Amino acid sequence: MSEPVHRKLILGSTSQYRREMLERLRVAFEVIAPEVDETPQRSETPRQLACRLAMAKAQAVAAQFPDCVVIGSDQVADLDGHALGKPGNHSRAIAQLQQMRGKTVTFQTAVAVVCLDTGFAQLDFAPVKVRFRDLTDAEIEAYLQAETPYDCAGSAKSEGLGIALLESIENDDPTALVGLPLIRTCRMLRAAGVKIL
Repeated sequence: MSEPVHRKLILGSTSQYRREMLERLRVAFEVIAPEVDETPQRSETPRQLACRLAMAKAQAVAAQFPDCVVIGSDQVADLDGHALGKPGNHSRAIAQLQQMRGKTVTFQTAVAVVCLDTGFAQLDFAPVKVRFRDLTDAEIEAYLQAETPYDCAGSAKSEGLGIALLESIENDDPTALVGLPLIRTCRMLRAAGVKIL
């Protein structure tokens, strides 16, 4: 019986948060930015958008490196069926947090693992229900001045001061809210032949 091929692992992402999450697994990997149009399609739900983009990111990078195992991931904040993306600036972050105060937002987080050489392609999904406190305008402003989370879907970093904005978090993978559900990622990487432990 031949030895298993040790394939290079690539994270197809521009997110520093996903890179930091994957570093927890203590496996060697490279980071390659995927060239993917993230524009939502007509009548696409937030969950469908997250799943499509996670797979598209993995496939885009895998097309350049077909012998590697590639991870793609995406997260969309889902408020009553409407997708909230990264705010990008202060005024949009204020508007997002005002929309979400006192409400439950589902952070739709998807992850895909692809290796073209072996034909491996898996997609999984980790929704996280987050209940926001009934925030005052002053609390929203104070938070945004302190943390400037303009590159985060939903305008809050739960791993930082953003935790103070929340009433509760409901999910089965504590890493999913940060943007890369590691329990599911580990399961798929093992299935793809990547040794974790």
